[in-house]
Amino acid sequence: MPPAPAPPLSDSDRLDALRRLDQFREWHSLDDKRYCLVCGKIITGWQIQVAGGTQGNGPLQVSCPTERCNSIPMDWALPKDEVLAVAEMVTLGERSVAASSAAGSAVEHGLASQVRKIAAHLKQGL
Repeated sequence: MPPAPAPPLSDSDRLDALRRLDQFREWHSLDDKRYCLVCGKIITGWQIQVAGGTQGNGPLQVSCPTERCNSIPMDWALPKDEVLAVAEMVTLGERSVAASSAAGSAVEHGLASQVRKIAAHLKQGL
């Protein structure tokens, strides 16, 4: 069972939680961005879900805010130029797939395969 949502946190408490729970990258502000290697979305500290803690079940945890994405800090990369280019390709690909229903499934499958390969390459470089 996933942890219960934490009570609303103040901005400083949210930032403190991110700094403490993300041992892979520094958080300077809640405006800092990360690229989720699992769902391909750019997320900010404002959007990241915080669950658990003293009012919830179990320890405090952070996760990606994207629906059905259960990534954690180790799955988030700093959005450097290469990562932003991948995110832009994914966005353009999603628009293309939505616009072209006839070739939709083939394009979607090929794009998903390409994104997985790029994400695997990025994970190796972290």
